[in-house]
Amino acid sequence: MGSVTVSHKKLRIGVDVGGTNTDGVIIDPTLSAEDGRGIIAWHKAPTTTDPSHGITNAITAMFETAKVNADDVASVTIGTTAFVNAVTTRDSTRLSKVAILRLSGPFSKHAPPCVDWPPALRSIILGHYALVKGGLEVDGSLIRDINPDEIRKECEIIKSKGITSVVVNGVFSPIDTIEKQEERAAEIVKDEIPGVDVVLSKEVANLGFLERENAAILNASILRFARQTIASFQSPLKTLHLHCPVFITQNDGTILSGSAAARLPIRTFSSGPTNSMRGATFLVGKQNPGEGEATMVVDIGGTTTDVGLLLANGFPRQQAAYSELGGVRMNFSYPDVKSIGLGGGSLVRKTNGKISIGPESVGYKLPERALVFGGDVPTATDYTVASSSEISIGDPSKIGAVRDALDSGDVERFKAEVKRMLEHIIDTMKTSPSDLPVLLVGGGSVLAPDELKGASRVIKPEWSGVANAIGAAMARVSAVIDRVKSTETKTPKELLDEISAEAIEKTVEAGADKMSVEVVEMETLPLQYIANKTRFIVRAAGDFDFSRSSDFASSHTDGNIESDTASSAPAENGATSSVDQTINAQEEAMHQASEVSILTYKPRIQNRIWYISETDLDWITIGCYILGTGGGGSPYSSMLRMRGILRRGGIIRVINPHDLSDSDLVGCGGGAGSPTVGIEKLAGDEMMESQEALYSLFKGGRATHMISLEIGGGNGLVGMILGASTNMNLPCVDGDWMGRAYPTKWQTTPVVFNERDTIFCPITMADGNGNIVYMPKASSDLKVEQVLRAALAQMGSSVGCAEGPVTGSETKRWVVEHTISLSWRIGREVARARKENRIDTVAESIIDAIGGPETGQVLFKGKIVGVERTLRMGHVYGEVVIEGTDVNHTGNEGKPEFSELIKIPFKNENIAVLRVREDGKMGEERNEDVIAIVPDLIAVIGAQNGEAIGTPEYRYGLLVIVIGITASERWTSQRGVKIGGPNAFGLDHLEYKPLGTFVKPVSVIDEYSTVEAHRCR
Repeated sequence: MGSVTVSHKKLRIGVDVGGTNTDGVIIDPTLSAEDGRGIIAWHKAPTTTDPSHGITNAITAMFETAKVNADDVASVTIGTTAFVNAVTTRDSTRLSKVAILRLSGPFSKHAPPCVDWPPALRSIILGHYALVKGGLEVDGSLIRDINPDEIRKECEIIKSKGITSVVVNGVFSPIDTIEKQEERAAEIVKDEIPGVDVVLSKEVANLGFLERENAAILNASILRFARQTIASFQSPLKTLHLHCPVFITQNDGTILSGSAAARLPIRTFSSGPTNSMRGATFLVGKQNPGEGEATMVVDIGGTTTDVGLLLANGFPRQQAAYSELGGVRMNFSYPDVKSIGLGGGSLVRKTNGKISIGPESVGYKLPERALVFGGDVPTATDYTVASSSEISIGDPSKIGAVRDALDSGDVERFKAEVKRMLEHIIDTMKTSPSDLPVLLVGGGSVLAPDELKGASRVIKPEWSGVANAIGAAMARVSAVIDRVKSTETKTPKELLDEISAEAIEKTVEAGADKMSVEVVEMETLPLQYIANKTRFIVRAAGDFDFSRSSDFASSHTDGNIESDTASSAPAENGATSSVDQTINAQEEAMHQASEVSILTYKPRIQNRIWYISETDLDWITIGCYILGTGGGGSPYSSMLRMRGILRRGGIIRVINPHDLSDSDLVGCGGGAGSPTVGIEKLAGDEMMESQEALYSLFKGGRATHMISLEIGGGNGLVGMILGASTNMNLPCVDGDWMGRAYPTKWQTTPVVFNERDTIFCPITMADGNGNIVYMPKASSDLKVEQVLRAALAQMGSSVGCAEGPVTGSETKRWVVEHTISLSWRIGREVARARKENRIDTVAESIIDAIGGPETGQVLFKGKIVGVERTLRMGHVYGEVVIEGTDVNHTGNEGKPEFSELIKIPFKNENIAVLRVREDGKMGEERNEDVIAIVPDLIAVIGAQNGEAIGTPEYRYGLLVIVIGITASERWTSQRGVKIGGPNAFGLDHLEYKPLGTFVKPVSVIDEYSTVEAHRCR
């Protein structure tokens, strides 16, 4: 503990309640760096069972040391892991049952709430759900208005189950500023269920229906516990006569008022690592000659080391579009932090002459178990003390009896292993081969060496052991606005200015000093197939306005947060229905059985029919998105629907196209529309409605088989969904009409063969909301496309289509063969690379799966450094710029495999890979600058997980690998290149040259039918 004489100033107190220690600081921000960065007192002690006792002890000790007057304290800010720990440990005593009311009308029925959760966690939390009328289209018009009587009926059921936490989630609710459906529904629920907690999904997260709902459900489940915990945080203030606001730090390093945190505890889930990152940069910020550059922060605690990248704007780098916690997928802001099992309490073992560290740890029992404290367990702390006489922790003499065992060789091996572990995790988090500053903080930072490979310098600032508390004390205020706006009467820049002003105002309302607020992030995303609509995301941040602290003290502390003992008992009757319980039990069994051996797994093939399993589905899903070449939309929601069919006993069959009879009739169907709409307005029955409407009007015979329009993206699974035994009960053909994803229906192989005037007529289109279009005749497939696109804009920009069937003989001529098999093989290689911890070679494994270097290539590896998007004729055009870097962290002396710049233009899908000359120009007249171009496939995958990254997900800083695959021979004829090549995308000046030689994918049915036949013999 330390102290400095304090003058009469307004002070900030920061406390971080960790799993091992509770840290505290008192800061006078008006003091200079020469005055100790304003830190006038600090404290570190083991965390107490009741966190409020630890907070009281910390503040009391600091008050006594620094002689602080309570009237000088402007704020107390607390960081805590209590809420996230309740979820990750699945603590049923702290998690309440939740009921969900979806304002979705006929949509989302195939992906019910918690459908993608781990079964054990779902059984603890999910108490009831209902899909009721409501929801908006992307343009703000109504899908349906809410029905108060319908909501009241559900409230009676919720009351009967004893559930007192309810989530209301409406389709496109984040843009609902006029109808306010969630708010209106919440008022009805509150009137019907006394004492109920209602969480509005729009207050928790932004666009992304399932992910937003998941976050809202987790938030609702811990509300009771959060209120009790935050109420306990108020106790020290009363005990110490502090009259100031209490804030809680949230995931992005900014603050929430106590009452806001009690409503939205989920926003605090990753505040611990973020506090350390913000605290570290505060400690060195103004002294740092490299101020304004990205910095790696390494926080070494008692059990783990957390590593994150602090961006030049002072905020942590966020995860990609989706984050995951405890197996639950969400879309709210979450810092990109990676952890390894290295800490002061890590167990150190010697096996066959090698030293291993962790991941097991004595954790908070370090003062009892470590040798230096008289314990009997060798820990990382003991080895560190043994390595240097300058390090004084505990009683070094207590190592004496075993010091000989800790001979110099073992100590040196220990130090080398610590160095290796830290360098590896730092490499994993870097976005450039360049060295960058590394800040070491946390109580275990003494373990780390003074030099690390990849670090321009290693900084161990004073008070680094309480950096997390410093980060809490100095946290800022922020706000995010996510809006879909019309660009018909205003330019994107004008709208961006308006939304930026709104974000600034919202930040000021949250407590920021208006003069300090600035916009720190902004993104513009035009929406496909929707006239004049663009999504704007703007974030602003500023310093807390301490001149208003008394306002926050009165409105955000006393009286607003209560322990709520009346509602603290767990609900007794919050079980799901008996049907759901049965499904849960079946799913748990399937989940346990799904841990298959990738090397020995064989798909089920009987009589040349492939019966799809969940393992097959997982791999096909991964492969479909990679074959989407950036477009096609994420197959995630389609995967959930297909998995639900399988888990309910449905059968999905796939056949080889060459097993078709010439007279068979092969139907087709799929979704059309904007991926942004697809992530919010989840499918209802529109695809089956379009099929039923087609065959009620078309008299040319019903389909005997189904085929997917495109294998790329979500539509790659639709042929199997439509053919499932629970739907049309037809086998699906192992193939499709594109071999990838293309933006238009006329860019298909039946059109390439040109054997009919029109292929995709008759056709029906259903919006799932009671509207169906039937087009029996057209002059061309291009005209079909134009008519349907015009109708699409009036039908919610998301529809299901059904195309009239073609014959088996036509299918065998036109089909891109075995693309379901190809997706399966690609997905299997990604899954295998992840399981074997060799993502660094995942791209090469994918190339092997598609036929080897003869047909595919790894075109580039690097980091996204620029993205531009514009909307033209309903399609999103743009380009992504990628800079070569060592994405796999091979440590090749700082020389990455690729060191230049490339650009990938896209029209929904990736069109080409173009090398940028040294002068920064494209060199369009030089063919050698074209690395790859359509119709060859260009896929961008994540370097850290091997999965596809779609064009809507491109963002600065992502580490990516670009893969090229030679197009099917169906596309390489003169007419094929004309329809699917450079000319079709306005790149008339560029010539198509194949990447390699097409290799026909090996049919899974052909390969494993032989195995099955052998078994039968």
